[in-house]
Amino acid sequence: MDIKAQIRAFIADNFLYRDDRETVADDESLLDAGLIDSTGVLELVAFLEGTFGVAMADADIVPENLDSIDAIARYVDRAGGASAAAA
Repeated sequence: MDIKAQIRAFIADNFLYRDDRETVADDESLLDAGLIDSTGVLELVAFLEGTFGVAMADADIVPENLDSIDAIARYVDRAGGASAAAA
């Protein structure tokens, strides 16, 4: 399973049940859509660290890195988590 698919599955399992939605677009803002709040961001960070082996510094926990599936996948790739996804 590729990085985006794993992220999408996590978001669907943990956040979409709150909304009557089945999916979210890769470039859709998770914050603007109201899918993820501050607690959700912490859950997402824990998922990324556990699943992809990235260690997110506080300075990395910003909307530019976590606001969409595309942004999250780019962050994981930059942080070296892509190799963990392939393992």
